[in-house]
Amino acid sequence: MKTRLSLLGGVSFACLCAGMALSSAAQETPVAVTESDDPILRAETVVVQGEIAYRNRSEETVQTLEYGQDYFQRFEPLTAGDALKRVPSVTFLSDVIESDGARLRGLDPGYTQILINGEKVPGSSADRSFFLDRIPAELIDRVEIVRSSSARRSGDAMAGTLNIVLRDGYELDGGYVRAGGLYFDDGELKESLGGVYGGELGPGRILLGANLQGRYNPKIKKSLRYGDSPENNPDFRTDDFDNREDQTDTRDGTDYSFNAEYGVETGSGLDMTFSGFYVKTDRTEMERSFEYDDPTAITGPVRRTVTGNLLTDNENIASIDQQNYALRGVIAQDWSAGTTKVKLGFANFEEDVYETEDEIDFDRATPRYTGDLTLTSLEDKETSAEATHKFDFGSGAVEFGVFFQDKSRDTDIRTQRNRFNVPVTVRDNWNQFQNNPNEPRIAWNALDPVPGGLNELSEERLDLFAVIDGDAGPLAWEAGLRYETTDVSIRDFTVAPADQNQSTKYEFLLPSAHLKYDLTSVDRISASVARTVRRPNFNFITPALLEAELGDNDLLGNPELKPESAWGLDVGYERRLGRQGVFGVNVFYRDVSDLIEIANTGVEGAEGPGTFVLQPRNTGDGSVYGIEFDLSTPLTFAGLPNTGVFANYSWLDSDIDDALGSRRFNDQSEFVYNFGFIHDLVDLGAAFGATYRKQGDAFGRIVGEEITTSYGADLEIFVEKSFGERFTLRAVGSNLLNASKDEVFNKFTTIQDQIDRSFDEYELESEEAGPVFQIMARYAF
Repeated sequence: MKTRLSLLGGVSFACLCAGMALSSAAQETPVAVTESDDPILRAETVVVQGEIAYRNRSEETVQTLEYGQDYFQRFEPLTAGDALKRVPSVTFLSDVIESDGARLRGLDPGYTQILINGEKVPGSSADRSFFLDRIPAELIDRVEIVRSSSARRSGDAMAGTLNIVLRDGYELDGGYVRAGGLYFDDGELKESLGGVYGGELGPGRILLGANLQGRYNPKIKKSLRYGDSPENNPDFRTDDFDNREDQTDTRDGTDYSFNAEYGVETGSGLDMTFSGFYVKTDRTEMERSFEYDDPTAITGPVRRTVTGNLLTDNENIASIDQQNYALRGVIAQDWSAGTTKVKLGFANFEEDVYETEDEIDFDRATPRYTGDLTLTSLEDKETSAEATHKFDFGSGAVEFGVFFQDKSRDTDIRTQRNRFNVPVTVRDNWNQFQNNPNEPRIAWNALDPVPGGLNELSEERLDLFAVIDGDAGPLAWEAGLRYETTDVSIRDFTVAPADQNQSTKYEFLLPSAHLKYDLTSVDRISASVARTVRRPNFNFITPALLEAELGDNDLLGNPELKPESAWGLDVGYERRLGRQGVFGVNVFYRDVSDLIEIANTGVEGAEGPGTFVLQPRNTGDGSVYGIEFDLSTPLTFAGLPNTGVFANYSWLDSDIDDALGSRRFNDQSEFVYNFGFIHDLVDLGAAFGATYRKQGDAFGRIVGEEITTSYGADLEIFVEKSFGERFTLRAVGSNLLNASKDEVFNKFTTIQDQIDRSFDEYELESEEAGPVFQIMARYAF
């Protein structure tokens, strides 16, 4: 037996099913989650794919979808986030051609549990989420979408769980190297290099992987700002124009990654696995913005000439250094009383950011320079341990265990601002296409912590759980109970000494139950019910007061916040289509309690009458619901066995009440769908395919601001040719429709203004990036 984490599953699409010739499949039985009988693959079968890969049909009782690395590889995704654009119910609110914070079922990334090899990992985000663009796609063995929550895992999975399983030595024999490059529409070239090797070493097997990936994203943005909106004035574009901003935004960097695993199967019941991964990112984000007082003009500074239109010239540069690493050891022992397993883990995330922003404001009698320097240092560490024991009981099995985690997160954000007038001659001789707003910059002096930016947070968790599962013919079931306790303490050095130390404690009892029933050898229904939680954002529980943080309103942290909790229901149907195909549909519902929303304390804000101190509070309830389809099948029924199609569609909705009325959960897309095909030219050793993706509009509302976000469609195409059994050359074009991200901002000065729809500013922003082309070669050895 080889000890592994296994979280598998299934669902699909309906409209292509009519007329499909369905073959019967053998009756299926559940597979224990700690065992795997997967064959060891030869490296050349990974490089030269003999057939089209489809979604795997999982045998797990807990509803899960599983996609192997070969399902994604032909479209050459750069990161785990890019790969997940082809699976159901995953949306993003990222910049165009970026896929970082996964929003399962359209909800904020903090509602989705991200696991790597079944273990949580820390990240930079205050909402506890982990950006999937940190994981190179080349390291992935498979992706598992766990739709409901099991007592075996942490309950931080209100929207579900995404488990990124990395390759291990028991899944690959031999190795391969990958080399290629990416070409961007502005002429930039970036390299892509990697290699993987798996084989025997001593009494066990080892897997080593390394990857170097050049990253680049050039975008062009345009913003038009008005003093009123079409809600109040149909002629707002001419009557209420305020200013226009033209911006270039370029992200340029390199990712370095390494992963290793060593496993030993002793044959005497003792198995051991030791693994780790390391990811380093060097990245520069550079924005250059010009603000004009005319919708189209690009002349120089105002007041320089009669026709001058330039209001401000701004440059913002952030140099980012991030490092992630994680180590894990698993020891499992079979003995007469069952199987005992012990897991130890350590994960660390570090981020250092050096950011400057220089701006010259020409829209004054005397031009003024403002320079800001911000230094950010963040370290998040997690040490965890888990012990479980599982034994047979009648026709089923019982498993119980204990989980411990010690988390520490240290944040240090310091800033300095220099502001002074510059000579009028600077304006008179300024050319925004030749000069740079950093030219008047003076030396930086001592930096001061920003409010809430210098703190130490610690979390200590102790969880107990028990699970019983079994099967009776076509029925498989699981029931479990998890008791989670969390002690949180935070020390904020930017507030008064009496308020610096804050602490709180959470306790939750999280039951779950799942069943899977095989109606026939090809038809299956499944149902799950589970209680889950979402712990508060880190920046919400600091006691600091941030002045004018939300419009002209202040934001005060709340160390007494409780986690949100939810009862969830998932009901699904799945049908096997022939030997390889699968179709499924799933309906989900979440009843959320103790929602964390921004509330008005009634205290006057620092900006004076009409403004208030706002604070995150547990304010009420909400609900999330939707339906998910997906299809993955060859077209054998139509006489096209070498053509595979895939499609998925998710309709997403929710309801929540805030001080301004009813709305959806913030920034939840209305839908997301993806469809495409792959066709193998067997006699030529070649293949080609395409995939098309679109996600619906998303609306978010907080005090002082409302945002509607729309994305253009994304089209990707690949062509590949294999040479012999060991070499493949692949060309991929992505973002072929020049996808744009369009945002509409409604901005208000006070809460009453927002209720009365009295706009401070109405803004239309559009961001666009061009196509990206890849050439990638793989060689197996």
